[in-house]
Amino acid sequence: MLGKLDQTQMETLLQQQVTGHIGCHADGVTYIVPVNYVYSAPYVYCHSAKGKKIEMMRRNPNVCFQVDEIRSIFNWQSVVAWGIFEEVTDVEESERLMQGLIHRIMPLANDPGDHPSHGITENDYDIGNGVDLIIYKIHLEKMTGRFEHH
Repeated sequence: MLGKLDQTQMETLLQQQVTGHIGCHADGVTYIVPVNYVYSAPYVYCHSAKGKKIEMMRRNPNVCFQVDEIRSIFNWQSVVAWGIFEEVTDVEESERLMQGLIHRIMPLANDPGDHPSHGITENDYDIGNGVDLIIYKIHLEKMTGRFEHH
């Protein structure tokens, strides 16, 4: 059976998952990339090093965010949302969001050791491993959800 997810089901899926995909578009190029995230309505919170995704979202902050749970080819659910990229520049907000990301991601890591490129390390001075981490949020303005169950 194919169907549409209601608002509560979409919110639940967004809260349960930790990896989604961001689609961005700038200068005639579309780019889709997986990201780790934390969801707290109406925002998706993420972090990244500088690179193609950040450059493109700075040029065009209109993005698409997708998350799914696939149990089998005929048993899945998916949410596609559209929103606005916003870089977090406030130090206190950035630190709070980074801690939230760490607490959400670390329990799912196979190796709980240091991951400085994700801001996860025993030594604060190792964070980023020479990489400036950028904390950003996507304000979700519209979303749709679908499912298939047999």
